[in-house]
Amino acid sequence: MIFSRNPFCAFFFFALLFLSLTVILKKWHFGLQENKPFGDAARPDGLTPASDRLLQQLKERQQELELLHITFDNIQGFMDPGLSTNDSENYINGKLSLDNPLTAKTDIGCEELSGIKAVDFLGSGYTKTVLKAALSQGLFVALKSVNHQGTDMRLCMEDFQDSQGCLELVSFKLRKEIVLLRRLQHPNIVELRGQCQDSTLVGGITAVLEQGMPLQMIQLLQSPWEERFRVCLGLVRLLQYLSRSPLGSVALLDFQPRQFVMVSGELKLTDLDDASIQEPACQEDSDCQLQFPLCNFTLRCSPSRICEGLNEMRNLYNAYRYFFTYLLPHQAPPLLKPLIHQIMNSTGEFYCEIHLDEQPGYQQKWLYNGNLIYVLVTGDLKQSINETLVAFEEVLHMYKSGLHLENLPPSITRDYAVLKGMRSVANMEYRCWPSYTQQGCVLSVHSAREAALICSSHPQCTSFSLSSEKTWTGRLLASFRSGFSHLVPDVNSAVYMRRVKASGAVL
Repeated sequence: MIFSRNPFCAFFFFALLFLSLTVILKKWHFGLQENKPFGDAARPDGLTPASDRLLQQLKERQQELELLHITFDNIQGFMDPGLSTNDSENYINGKLSLDNPLTAKTDIGCEELSGIKAVDFLGSGYTKTVLKAALSQGLFVALKSVNHQGTDMRLCMEDFQDSQGCLELVSFKLRKEIVLLRRLQHPNIVELRGQCQDSTLVGGITAVLEQGMPLQMIQLLQSPWEERFRVCLGLVRLLQYLSRSPLGSVALLDFQPRQFVMVSGELKLTDLDDASIQEPACQEDSDCQLQFPLCNFTLRCSPSRICEGLNEMRNLYNAYRYFFTYLLPHQAPPLLKPLIHQIMNSTGEFYCEIHLDEQPGYQQKWLYNGNLIYVLVTGDLKQSINETLVAFEEVLHMYKSGLHLENLPPSITRDYAVLKGMRSVANMEYRCWPSYTQQGCVLSVHSAREAALICSSHPQCTSFSLSSEKTWTGRLLASFRSGFSHLVPDVNSAVYMRRVKASGAVL
């Protein structure tokens, strides 16, 4: 045989056989079978460190939801001592039930969603997807569900490789949002129309919301000042409510325009999954600091070791950063600008302390004229949300009542001939900005006097008309034109024409 003629081959063969048997025995001894943990990953309960961490995160999310209910029940019990709750109503099989009888009842459930028909894609984010849907009764709603292809789901799968566990973990943000939408009810928060949990028809948990359009900041910047003011006023009313909500002071940690939608011209908050219902705890004043890109704010740590008012301050300054600074001052009525500037200064005033050398606490570095300077920016909000709301309501009152126009002379309309009960046709339109229509010049006015003032300031304007159509403030819509061919009867309209001098020039 070959082994007898070549001892080296025999030795090599037996060595290879010995190594193979050793590996097989070790795999058998230590249980190295497919999909079984080994070494540090082995646990008596069959869990791996990854699955253990996933379970821990699920427990933390569950505790966060339970805290929402406990906080609400404690506050309600304090406000109404006769109110009693049964824990069995809040929890089913150790899990939080979304069907708490203490919350507002909703009408649309899994049965109604069985005939759902998605008609449009409204948007998606890290966690959720939103679809526009038509219900069987012709009602349009927004369906918000877990984004199975979103960033949160992808990162969870990379960490845990557990599709069912990750779906449950990611869905907690939507569960939290449903609970908050039931607890927090305000005209500037989207209305929860229903919810469906664990339905195979719609996949997982789905929230049914009133349908709105995503907030388009560019489009809003091109809209009339009155509409921009409406958005800011709604936001201030919302923040005043959140500062004293049924859950206490609520902070919007992810404060961005994308968290809001527009419903019939009204701004409404639609994303609440990053809301916080607790004021930060503190040991000293430095724990109560808010840091923003251009400004830092610090409150005093209260005797109860809570940063009282920090949530309100965060919300108010973010409203200034993302909304007021862009929407309020531009194209504001001249006689209202002092009040607008007062609001801007009181909600966003800050000062910079500049030094040429780096100093402790100077976080920002700016390059100015080739020199590196170090900047410490601190802020001082002069008004609370209550005082800010009072200032907004004062602006609204003056704007609606026309008090800011009281100095206009009554004779301003004498330069115009009025034809009541008539409407001009075959009009020669001209454009102005900002207008309620893109093809012409349509502005809101308090009265014919204000319309006459505007027409006199436009060189191309020869006439304007007022109809019964009004804006949300009750102001009239006026159409300004450079000419028209003839008039027709219309009991709801009046035409004002600029008088012509003997020379033929328009007055």
